[in-house]
Amino acid sequence: MKTKLVVLYGGKSAEHEISLQTAFSVINALAFDKFSVQPIYITNDGDWVQGPVLTQKVDFVDHLRFEQMEQLRLANQEGEASHGLAISPASIREEQSAEPLVVFPLLHGPNGEDGTVQGLLEVLNLPYVGNGVLASAAAMDKIVMKMVFADAGIPQVAAVAVRAIEWEESQQEMIAKIEAELVYPVFVKPANLGSSVGISKAVDRDSLVEAMVEALRYDRRIVVEQGVVAREIEVAVLGNDKPACSVAGEIIPKGEVAVFYDYKAKYQDNDTVMAIPANLEPAIYEQLVDYATRAFTGLDASGLVRADFFVTKDNQIFLNEVNTMPGFTPFSMYPLLWQESGLPYTDLISKLVDLAIERHEANNKLKYTLED
Repeated sequence: MKTKLVVLYGGKSAEHEISLQTAFSVINALAFDKFSVQPIYITNDGDWVQGPVLTQKVDFVDHLRFEQMEQLRLANQEGEASHGLAISPASIREEQSAEPLVVFPLLHGPNGEDGTVQGLLEVLNLPYVGNGVLASAAAMDKIVMKMVFADAGIPQVAAVAVRAIEWEESQQEMIAKIEAELVYPVFVKPANLGSSVGISKAVDRDSLVEAMVEALRYDRRIVVEQGVVAREIEVAVLGNDKPACSVAGEIIPKGEVAVFYDYKAKYQDNDTVMAIPANLEPAIYEQLVDYATRAFTGLDASGLVRADFFVTKDNQIFLNEVNTMPGFTPFSMYPLLWQESGLPYTDLISKLVDLAIERHEANNKLKYTLED
């Protein structure tokens, strides 16, 4: 019997376009003898649009957006009750049949990767791929995430958290605080975004102000981090209660002009290369695995996490962040790390579905009433 994958993608987020690429890649990599796909596109406005069940690959990524929206328009005009209609999220639960069903939230950023959709799926009691509410929310918020890592004894670069209200009412005081605790260059980041959206490097006070204005376009809470000269090393984590780590990979900017691994470098300019496996001393790799595992368990993560580190010339290690729904095309770091570790892309997807079912079954064994 096939498993029906309800693939959620798009989303009300600045990372909407990245989600489309991820969904396209995952659908086209599926073993369709094992899976069928119910695509559900979440528009930029937050509407849920259900497309036709897929039993084979799709031709191009825009099919996952524009064709469904055209179906919705025509259905509304003609009064047809067919696929392509806007739906209620709760209808996913109502459509369950004898066919096993697992939801795969291929959503990046707020309103998808931050625990909101995960909470909905928990209420609906549906198995879903990836992290739960707590891990998703805590890892999305860079300020909370740093608190969790500090409690786990994981080293991090120095940072200052800034709220929008503090910047609006006490800008000079906040600049003084940042300059007292950090040394230029610094990196200014929205607390609740991924894919390097809204992140800027500040080398002096003027560029700090510009960076704060840019970051505050995306979030009301900002984290300003100490810049370090270091290699960017990433480790993929996979599992539930007994997570395993992949080989390490390195992000290497092309040329000396690269400032940092920003959104444009990641998705538009191809200004970076990935070295997999990274050239590391065994002791350094073992320490990375230890920190990645501590971060995973400290967040109560499940399914998948990509842990991003800085490693300096004198082998100091800092955990930069973890991503609970990392880039997931065949050319993204997370799948490539597992491919190099012996787990191909198609098998990785199947493994994540198995982990989703495993976690759902374990949670359903817990008591939710005081009755015997």
